[in-house]
Amino acid sequence: MTSERTDGVWSRRQFVKASAAAPIAGALASPIWAFAGGSDRIKVGLIGCGGRGTGAAVQALRADPGNVLWAVGDAFADHLETGLGNIRKAMAGNDTEQINVPPDRRFVGLEAFQRVIEQTDVVILTTPPAFRPEHLAAAVGAGRHVFCEKPVAVDGPGIRSVLESVGIAAQKNLSLMSGFCWRHHDQVRSAFDQIRQGAIGSVRAVHSTYNTTGWVEPTRRAPGWSDTEWQVRDWHYFHPLSGDHIVEQAVHAIDWITWALGGATPTRCTAVGGRMTRPDTPETGNVYDNFAVTYEFEDGSRGFHMCRHWPNTPADNTGYVIGESGTLRLEPWTGRHVINGDNPWQCTLPRNDMYQREHDELFAAIRSGNRFDDGRQMAHTTLMAIMGRMAAYTGQVVTWDQALNSKENLNPDPWTWGDRPAPELAVPGRTKLI
Repeated sequence: MTSERTDGVWSRRQFVKASAAAPIAGALASPIWAFAGGSDRIKVGLIGCGGRGTGAAVQALRADPGNVLWAVGDAFADHLETGLGNIRKAMAGNDTEQINVPPDRRFVGLEAFQRVIEQTDVVILTTPPAFRPEHLAAAVGAGRHVFCEKPVAVDGPGIRSVLESVGIAAQKNLSLMSGFCWRHHDQVRSAFDQIRQGAIGSVRAVHSTYNTTGWVEPTRRAPGWSDTEWQVRDWHYFHPLSGDHIVEQAVHAIDWITWALGGATPTRCTAVGGRMTRPDTPETGNVYDNFAVTYEFEDGSRGFHMCRHWPNTPADNTGYVIGESGTLRLEPWTGRHVINGDNPWQCTLPRNDMYQREHDELFAAIRSGNRFDDGRQMAHTTLMAIMGRMAAYTGQVVTWDQALNSKENLNPDPWTWGDRPAPELAVPGRTKLI
């Protein structure tokens, strides 16, 4: 990976070339995992015990009867114990066989991830996104397979770290599964298969939305909490921790754009965004409540994305893929996927549990030795969301290379419990592109 850079600067072409080579390197590496049969124990570690983390842990246990939850870690003891309790409830009747987390394998604090990695074979990374690059680097560096929830970073330096980790995972023959769950949904997969098979001709434009009436409830600061503790507990509302909602949430719908275009990366983007309905209180931090982005691609095609958090307005999560001979309409929330044009089509497959499918496919890959790797895609899509945020925050045109090579490190200091200034609200035309 590092040989593809010149003076630390990545170009868009170098990024694609280096990332695409990763699966090939992994395929040539000698396997370091040899689980014989389906009953050998795989020790699973959970890093981040919130709702998504506990759900992913349950899905991992259900994916393979030989999987055992062996160690858990979280920054906060209350999160850890609540999450572990929820896992036990979901796995009622299987505690003895698949949940084995005594007190000495429950780790609390900002360094808990290191202890979990030491104890396990596979790790689930479900902390706030700002921590993902560091945790992924530690996991693959230690030779662990990984489930890495989306998004995988919040800034350009984080993406560059993730790319390094993707290369290391390939060299070590480690499976790396991202949390881009629609890629594991049978109906949505079948719709994109239609595109790949030419049902709508050459794709010229893609439009996606992720409009909701709200987000998670903000966390008010409690007496005795340091700046860091409060911001980590209220992480959705501070863009250095979440990336803002375009990166943390709407990135799923942005993923449809690159998926429809066969993995192409945009050359540049322009965007608008702001904070129109979100109340200005300390606990709502500095995140926007709306974004709209235009992505431009080398072949002239374009991607359009909008997302918003506006109470008392219609929710919408749809996609439109416009080709030379037809249009695909995606309705993931309703399960209706239709092509109108020269080759009419409507999906007739039943819905499946895409979250469970992610783990089924990951652990099947680990057992078989046929590694799974979507590291390139997860970094690619996350960077698209980051560059959209950068363009909206600054009001500038942002190129792929600028986003990838950005020196804007949103979390430059080592994580400690203490002072941490609250980030300011971005103002287009005044906030600098770094």
